[in-house]
Amino acid sequence: MLIDEIVGWRAGLDDLLARFAHRFGRAEPRRQALTYLVGLLSPLAAKNGWTLAEAAGDATPDRMQRLLNRSAWDPDAVRDDLFAYVSEHLGHDDGVLIVDETGFLKKGVKSAGVQRQYSGTAGRTENCQLGVFLAYASPVGRTLIDRELYLPRGWCDDPARRTEAGIETTVGFATKPTLGLRMLERAITAGLAARWVTADEAYGQDSKFRAWLQQQRIGYVLAVPRNQRVPTAAGSSRPDVLAANAPALAWKRRSCGNGAKGPRLYDWAVASLPDTADSYGHWLLIRRSITDPTDLAYYLCFGPSETLDEDLIRIAGIRWAVEECFQTAKNEVGLDHYQVRRYDAWYRHITLVTVRLWAQ
Repeated sequence: MLIDEIVGWRAGLDDLLARFAHRFGRAEPRRQALTYLVGLLSPLAAKNGWTLAEAAGDATPDRMQRLLNRSAWDPDAVRDDLFAYVSEHLGHDDGVLIVDETGFLKKGVKSAGVQRQYSGTAGRTENCQLGVFLAYASPVGRTLIDRELYLPRGWCDDPARRTEAGIETTVGFATKPTLGLRMLERAITAGLAARWVTADEAYGQDSKFRAWLQQQRIGYVLAVPRNQRVPTAAGSSRPDVLAANAPALAWKRRSCGNGAKGPRLYDWAVASLPDTADSYGHWLLIRRSITDPTDLAYYLCFGPSETLDEDLIRIAGIRWAVEECFQTAKNEVGLDHYQVRRYDAWYRHITLVTVRLWAQ
């Protein structure tokens, strides 16, 4: 990295950290937080307590570990400041909130929330932690803005294990869609401009998740499985049945956004659903691969009645922005490089990474 580039992003970090400086109280944790953030974008193969300490010239990782485990600062307050910062720089009336999860492979059984569970990141069951994240995407840019660590029920029902991992008694079991709703409510309450929400099947098939968005009059394009029951004028049906019976004229070839190889073209069909209220409508959006017509994806949609098919297709395509955020955060700023076991330390590391991701 060139010297002028280092000076440039260091100056940007100083400006960003000035927004959060009052959250750290004392000068030592403020300086240490800046050192941690600088290290997260350094050209290190791994970015854990030892390597970040060595890059900072420390003989031991004690200062880095103290920042995550014992220093008096509130990562939720920093997250709230990040909301305001993102709203100021990326906020747009066409903003989209994206809920998704990612896995963190771990060894042992001590890290908060770790167990053998399915990780979409790995594509199989692994010993891992799962984090549920909220991303914000607008025509100006995209970034991760919030995070929740998923605690399996076995962890929540084990007092000794909770105590060892520093999990407070007020933290109870919550499903991933419930964690997603918590983050959405925080973002909306904070005033972040967003007309739409999108997420994968784990969230789309949850009726409470959809109902909350409808109550808030927030549009959504949510993936659902092929056997999801959907209302029709003739009674309920399944998305795959409706797709099989769609006439040829119902399909239109459209791009849902640009990918690494250019426009991402698919064939799309949209069916209006009868569940409407107060100038809002419901639709089933179907995506079909051009090269493999048996490869289909389905989305339940809700929004203002004047919503165009192209708008629904665009929102469906924006969901991949969170995957790009995960990839960048893991490859460039150490999202999954941490070596902490405590519940609160996980939130502190992840919060600093989201700050660094925005500032890179």
